[in-house]
Amino acid sequence: MLLSSTQVADLNRFDLLVIGGGAAGFMGAITAAEAGVARVMVLEATADPLAKVRLSGGGRCNVTHACWDPTELTGYYPRGQKPLRGPFSRFAPGDAVAWFADHGLELVAEPDGRLFPKQNRSSAVVQCLRQAASCSGVTVRTTTAVQTLQRCGDRHFRVLCRGGEMFSAEHVLLATGGHPSGRRLVSSLGHHVIAPVPSLFTLALDEPVLSACSGVALDDVALTLQVHSDRFRQVGRVLITHWGLSGPATLRLTAFAARALRESRYRGELRVSWFGMTPQAELIEAMRQLRRDVPKRTLAAARPWPQRLPRRLWLGMLNAAGVSTDLRWSDCPARVEQSLIQQLDQSRFQVKGRGPFGEEFVTAGGVDLGEVNLATMESRLVPGFYLAGEVLDIDGVTGGFNFQHCWTSGWLAGEAIAAAII
Repeated sequence: MLLSSTQVADLNRFDLLVIGGGAAGFMGAITAAEAGVARVMVLEATADPLAKVRLSGGGRCNVTHACWDPTELTGYYPRGQKPLRGPFSRFAPGDAVAWFADHGLELVAEPDGRLFPKQNRSSAVVQCLRQAASCSGVTVRTTTAVQTLQRCGDRHFRVLCRGGEMFSAEHVLLATGGHPSGRRLVSSLGHHVIAPVPSLFTLALDEPVLSACSGVALDDVALTLQVHSDRFRQVGRVLITHWGLSGPATLRLTAFAARALRESRYRGELRVSWFGMTPQAELIEAMRQLRRDVPKRTLAAARPWPQRLPRRLWLGMLNAAGVSTDLRWSDCPARVEQSLIQQLDQSRFQVKGRGPFGEEFVTAGGVDLGEVNLATMESRLVPGFYLAGEVLDIDGVTGGFNFQHCWTSGWLAGEAIAAAII
């Protein structure tokens, strides 16, 4: 049976079009549909919706973090700290845990607070979201790339896709993550987009003391990064790599310093206290104790706090100080001891750039938050147009915080869209 042009138009008319089939887009679509919005469709440019969810956490998906206080939670977001207090007061990690539980997915916390699916695989999260979308009546279209987004009259939008297919809707939710297509679409509607820069990246350091220590990991390391007049500090676990430093503390450091580092062309001075907050007086006493207790042993054979200081790193420090590994503690000059204490307490490295895997998942930048009503995620410039997820100028550190922002902003947008329609 042939359809009339009016019937074809009706088939392509929706109450809500969601552009972007990632975490925020699915959460927004499901929330709106479950609240009673009848015709909801997600347009995903690729053949694999929720790809970032599937790949995250090494295939496990760190869904959120067990940080239950909204005020404390905002401290994990280098961009968006104060503006997020309101959204998180309405949908925080506890709400995300309950939401997934209601949809058949149990989350379990690890000792560091990260929350993963009980099945310990990201495919369980993808399956949960896809099933919830299907059960609520959401249509998901893949390999459907949006080329233009136009506002036609009051609260009416027209979407033109690659290949010529066209859709229309009263409301549009843009959730394209950090992809350039989303920035292009939102700019076409008059929004100001803050230029994105890489966030959550490793640091490249050209230092002999680290070159032989690739793979060594240490806890409670204090990092202080000086970039021109700006200073950034983090304490936590670091991983020494063949190019420099990685690990959670390094990634948090670069997240907060992302824009300053970009402006300096990724140059700065990094000071590392390998024993974190340990006072220098305790380091001095540890050296003296070695001199007293094992005077005949060599510096290579006996090191301070062997449970905390990896042997390879200690040998690298001896080499950097020009100290023979055969030198005995009883013969160790005061100047050598002082040099080693300085390295343990305040190693100094020049940052020469980013590591090779710096910009895979998160960017700092996006739509200016002043142009969005964060209580509803609706644009202040274009009525009926909503934004959620990484397309906004909000980003968090590692540990499930970026996904939490996606769940929160998607849920708020879906609720607001339903309230406007129903």
